[in-house]
Amino acid sequence: MAVFQAALINELEKLRKKKKVMVAVILSLLVIVVGQLLVLGVRLGFGIRGAGSADFSMLVLSVAVNTLLPLFAALVAIDSFSGEFAQNTMRITLTRPVSRFKLFSAKVSAIGIFILANLGLLLIFSLLAGLLFDGGTMSFKGVWQSALSYTVSFIPLFVLALGIVFLANVLKSGISVFFVSILAFILFKGLGMLFSQYSGILLTSYFDWYNLWLANSFPLMKIVRQFLLMLGYALLFFTGAYYLFDKKEF
Repeated sequence: MAVFQAALINELEKLRKKKKVMVAVILSLLVIVVGQLLVLGVRLGFGIRGAGSADFSMLVLSVAVNTLLPLFAALVAIDSFSGEFAQNTMRITLTRPVSRFKLFSAKVSAIGIFILANLGLLLIFSLLAGLLFDGGTMSFKGVWQSALSYTVSFIPLFVLALGIVFLANVLKSGISVFFVSILAFILFKGLGMLFSQYSGILLTSYFDWYNLWLANSFPLMKIVRQFLLMLGYALLFFTGAYYLFDKKEF
């Protein structure tokens, strides 16, 4: 366990030093600022009530979970594997007293922590923006629903990251992994709209599953079914990616 912890800290330190983390924070803040400006514009220009307080954080999540957050997860996953393959730094890491499984698990865990931290920052800043511009409508229920929605959104994003890790171990080039990931994302989104009756088996249809947790009539069986499907995807991607990672020659 001590070796795994050291490998995990090392991977987190690598992420901290890379510019992608700062870009993720800046773009997240930019989404919040632009979103709040648009809400203010709607209120002032049309005289109608826009999203305020905790509702604004849900509006930010609905946009970010289908655009920026998957992009950030993809970039970090690609850089953690394809980037190190290209720079031959993976070989240096493996010279240390750490097994391939522990190193692989540490990298995957660091990606998960990055996604969770990004969601946390987005939640905090969006709630602060809502409180600043429309604090009168803030309620404990709204804050709780926002926190719950952001928390459960971690699962589909992490499963997506595992899928990209799998691709990063299949394809050699990070650019190839990025474009294949983008094309697959667009393709699955299109298939989900064209064949809505089969969209339940597509991973991209789960990014909005936080809405199920907010339903008045709690759909327990549907939530469990979708969770089990995502768990199946996660096990397949993790196992397949580790098998390829373990067979690689550095």
